[in-house]
Amino acid sequence: MKIELDYVKVGDYYLPDLTIEPPPDRSLGKYGMLRLRYLKEHRPVVWAEYVMEGKLYAHLLETEDAANNLLENMMPGMAKKAGATEELKARDPMRWVGLMNCCKAQVEEIIFAELIMI
Repeated sequence: MKIELDYVKVGDYYLPDLTIEPPPDRSLGKYGMLRLRYLKEHRPVVWAEYVMEGKLYAHLLETEDAANNLLENMMPGMAKKAGATEELKARDPMRWVGLMNCCKAQVEEIIFAELIMI
């Protein structure tokens, strides 16, 4: 791997012309932060590569978007299979909330396995 740097003369010294990645247009959500934490703690080499290439935040935002899309797409099917209908919501709201929480936990486990911890 060959790294080429540009240098800027400051006074009598040549300093590397380093730039940092600009902050993202939006902040990271739950899944982006979880991915960041996972990379730092369990995949430090991958994290360092993303930082050095300036692709870390783009990767984290992509992970965030993919996780949210997966959550939105899977929740209705999971809720339907679990029997969490509008009728149940009107008749027994506490049971409906419990079923929806269970469905969300199942979908989040899938998200963690497929997107966060890879």
